Amino acid sequence: LEPISGDPSRGLLDLLEKTTDLPTTWDFYSEFLNRNKKSISVDLKNPEGKEAIYRVIKHCDVFVQNFRKGVVDRLGMGYDELKKYNPKIIYASASGYGIDGPDSWEPSFDYMGQARSGIMNAIGGPDLPPTFIVGGIADQMGAIMLAYGIMAAIIARERQGVSQKVDISHLGSMMHLQAFNVQLGLNLGLAAPRYDREKAGNTLWNHYKCADGKWICLGMVEADRYWADFCNALEVPQYADDPRFHDAAARSVNAEEAVAILDERFASRPRDEWMKILKEGGDFIYTVVNDIPDLAQDQQALVNNYVVDFDHPRQGPVKVTGFPVQFSETPCEIQLPAPEMGEHTHALLEEFGGYDRTEIEEMLRKGVIVSSGSTAKEGAPSKAAKTFEPER
Repeated sequence: LEPISGDPSRGLLDLLEKTTDLPTTWDFYSEFLNRNKKSISVDLKNPEGKEAIYRVIKHCDVFVQNFRKGVVDRLGMGYDELKKYNPKIIYASASGYGIDGPDSWEPSFDYMGQARSGIMNAIGGPDLPPTFIVGGIADQMGAIMLAYGIMAAIIARERQGVSQKVDISHLGSMMHLQAFNVQLGLNLGLAAPRYDREKAGNTLWNHYKCADGKWICLGMVEADRYWADFCNALEVPQYADDPRFHDAAARSVNAEEAVAILDERFASRPRDEWMKILKEGGDFIYTVVNDIPDLAQDQQALVNNYVVDFDHPRQGPVKVTGFPVQFSETPCEIQLPAPEMGEHTHALLEEFGGYDRTEIEEMLRKGVIVSSGSTAKEGAPSKAAKTFEPER
């Protein structure tokens, strides 16, 4: 369900063109968010539009909304109202800061979710100012938690016959994402120190830059178990029994020296050589530090379908993010591209609302609905929302 102005994610292309130098030719993020979906576009402020949704909602399992607090009730789309038409509805809401409290009425974006949750002061080196993670991590985490809540509510409905309202927020989701940091603050009143790569207490739990500018990541928690073999593999056997580094405690005290030595060693050869050396040199735990574009060629990502090929009907063959969950009997697949705004308005109103084509055409004429390729009113956007309103 989209408003007649369109889902704000459809305006990402315009926003990127105005604020970055990225060569944007396709609304890839909107495509990711909306693939396998159908679009019905209705004016919820119009009584006929409301009636259309009331008729469709009778056949729905879940209703999801992320308007600011109070908006859905004013629109007649609140939980209590929709339950009148479908007593079994699962009603899912996403907000910025939760449904209660002094800031529950405030709008929010991903940026606010990162800021309020504390994660901007938990990432990056110790001397950095608060650091924003590009890419909508709070939005994504909120969506994951909302999906988790919806699935749990559906199971409860199946087993106990109860309909219910599910609420998540940017704040709660991002706090849950960093449970260790939050618990440290709650129980000890402390903030976890930011990671300082050059002073890593465990030199085998660190990342190092190789001769070709690429990075390698080591993940050996039980460092003493690996230290001697690791020194031999790096062709610095003299450090295996060096009193400054002979055990974890000594290496922690002399961390800067140990990291500097490994920095120098890794800087002497390109990463591919080090990957081969470590593979042959022992049962080490290590991996590459990918740049995001590297994922398109990462064999693990490809073979597990985390990146898949999709023959898009308008864009042609493209690579897209796959599915992180694998099902043995009901595997995930991309069946439909993201819809044009209102692409399925006619079909859904006919199938679930019981409208005939004459009624639908009349609503279209009056601007109550938008169908693909049409506009609700002269000059209104048909395929993309050109303005952004706070999502939560």
